[in-house]
Amino acid sequence: MKKINKIFIILIVAIVLIGIALYFINKKIQNNKIVEIQPEEEISEEQERQTLVSLYFRNKLSKEIEPEGRLIDVKELVKDPYNTLLKLLIEGPKNENLEKIIPEGTTINSTKLENDMLIIDLSGEFIQNNEQGGEAEINIIKSIVNTMTELTEVNSVKILINGEENKAFSDNEINFEEAFIRQE
Repeated sequence: MKKINKIFIILIVAIVLIGIALYFINKKIQNNKIVEIQPEEEISEEQERQTLVSLYFRNKLSKEIEPEGRLIDVKELVKDPYNTLLKLLIEGPKNENLEKIIPEGTTINSTKLENDMLIIDLSGEFIQNNEQGGEAEINIIKSIVNTMTELTEVNSVKILINGEENKAFSDNEINFEEAFIRQE
């Protein structure tokens, strides 16, 4: 009988201790306030205005098209996203392992989005100054299409030369009759 009394007393003490512990835990949770976490470094106004874009260039060694991440001013991208990205492609990569692929002298006549197709009108230098051949021509198209289809509203790219459709590179392997879609 004494053994049962001892067990009963131990159980009551344990229940009381657990109750007290739960009371204090609950009170502590209620008294805690949300603490605002401060960043280690303040974000500058310039950093707030930049966004990361992917531009596609040819790798010097593998000759494959690869993305290069580039921080650019958000205002530039919002103002004229298509011309901004094309100009960056024409300028070339900053990464020394990548190389410029758009033919020298190429300029942008205009860009226009129709539904989900981006129509790019380029100068004649785009086809006249390209003497690299079939694989390089495919990479030039991939560079442009992959860069432009990074924008959510663009699903295909139609290329015009000086406002004319159905142009082609000088070897006539790739013509611009149809719109191009992204190819990995």
